[in-house]
Amino acid sequence: MAPRDIRTTELTLTRTMAVKAADIFDRWLDATKPGSPWFGTKKAIVDPVVDGLFYHAMHFEGHDWAHYGRFIALEHGRRIEHTWVSEATKGLESVVTLTFEAQGAGTLVTLHHRGIPDDEMGRRHRDGWGYCLDALVQALAGAGAKN
Repeated sequence: MAPRDIRTTELTLTRTMAVKAADIFDRWLDATKPGSPWFGTKKAIVDPVVDGLFYHAMHFEGHDWAHYGRFIALEHGRRIEHTWVSEATKGLESVVTLTFEAQGAGTLVTLHHRGIPDDEMGRRHRDGWGYCLDALVQALAGAGAKN
């Protein structure tokens, strides 16, 4: 089956954190700090600039999973958008968008992932991104984050 023949889906997850959007944005992109999706992976190379590339390998369920992507948009404190390619996307270039919206003294974080295969592996991204967002909440808990 050619990649263009793969049925795709999308998912959206949200978390509310009682910290400033700029602090969440900065933490997400800093691979050296807990709360970043690249923190603690087997290997990570992250160049967080528009058109900058990233690669990371994580060990999960006895398997090394390589992930690749390119940053499409970086609007400090407002939006992060990057492509996402892995074995679980069957080589499709999917797109992950995080937006940060002020809510009182806190921030609503919305993660939208589109173009992932509509199969078990594609849908498992919901669990993976949920894990990443929960790790971000926990990392920022000292700064007043909540789930």
